[in-house]
Amino acid sequence: MDKKNALRAGALAAGTTLMMLMMSSPALALTRDDGDDPAQKLSVIETLGLYVVAPIGLFLLIAGLVWVLDRSTDREPKLKPGGRGQGKMEGKDQVHAGA
Repeated sequence: MDKKNALRAGALAAGTTLMMLMMSSPALALTRDDGDDPAQKLSVIETLGLYVVAPIGLFLLIAGLVWVLDRSTDREPKLKPGGRGQGKMEGKDQVHAGA
């Protein structure tokens, strides 16, 4: 059943993408509009730097700042009640090793 739904979703996504590509008209991009002032083209290295390296670097910078400036003291794992290392139990619930 999952394969059928995945196939249906893939076909829908492919069909939608194909229709969007067919409906867009790249031929109109050759016609200049009023006020159109195209900038200088980017090289491959500049494009990769701007759209790949810069976002990854920004993410690493922000993650590093959060990691360094985090002042949380709640870093120890929480132990379940009655587990090892919790101290001695008192009263009638106390378990004796020799019993």
